[in-house]
Amino acid sequence: MSEQKDSYLTILKKLTKFSISFPVVLSAMTGYMAGYGGISAGIIPLAVGGLMLASAASALNQIQERNSDLLMGRTSKRPLPSGQISLKSAVKWMVSLAISGIAILWLFCGWLPAVLGIINMFWYNGIYTPLKKITPFAIIPGGVVGALPPVIGWVAAGGGLFHPAAWVIAFVFFAGQVPHFLFLVLKYGKQYENAGYKSLTAIYSDERIRRMTFIWTLATGLSAIALPLFYDFFHRISDYLLWLMSVLLIVKFLPLLKPPKEDPKYISSFLLINFYFLALMALIAIDVLI
Repeated sequence: MSEQKDSYLTILKKLTKFSISFPVVLSAMTGYMAGYGGISAGIIPLAVGGLMLASAASALNQIQERNSDLLMGRTSKRPLPSGQISLKSAVKWMVSLAISGIAILWLFCGWLPAVLGIINMFWYNGIYTPLKKITPFAIIPGGVVGALPPVIGWVAAGGGLFHPAAWVIAFVFFAGQVPHFLFLVLKYGKQYENAGYKSLTAIYSDERIRRMTFIWTLATGLSAIALPLFYDFFHRISDYLLWLMSVLLIVKFLPLLKPPKEDPKYISSFLLINFYFLALMALIAIDVLI
């Protein structure tokens, strides 16, 4: 079986959801560069500590959901349900990563980024994860998990916790978490139901879920368009590029309001909104670096 051919490093990457944890760290680094107005050596411990803490949260999530993961085709090959790693080893890695991540953030970035990191991990594993089996609307509070990393980066750079720009950036990431997840619901809703999760597909039609997805995509794009009112880009062209990207995002997903003419490619839409956020982070980073 393919699982047996995976190296231990590959297994750990799957356990810690590196493909998700790494973009989370990129958003924290984006917040750092926005708050600092450039880049400094302080971004290194933020990246290292943030990656460790995000990886710990992802590992704990897989520990919490290991039995449910076994019931879903898209998750049954994860390290724990497939038997690639023992529960004991997974717990050891999770604890080690969490302690190391918190320590690095506390020692090198300050107590506030570390505390916010702890809060975010608690929110993800202590609130959002259990809520997924209680209510199909868990993704709304779950969006906080995507919103806090840019704020952590912002304060690590010396920015004020209550600066409007930090929270507008956070809101863009918060709003974008919802359509990000809803595309997965549209694609895998029945699998979620079979695994014991409360899925919107059990109470709403695909048409209504598509409309909800568009509304949240619209909120994402409009909040990004409003960002220059609170955050001063160094170059005027960055404003224009942000507006163009955001308008194109909204226009691209207008077909969600109509019945699909063919089999919807929800995974492509899921990847597209992820690409939008990568482009947004790149835009902020390039703006402060040149």
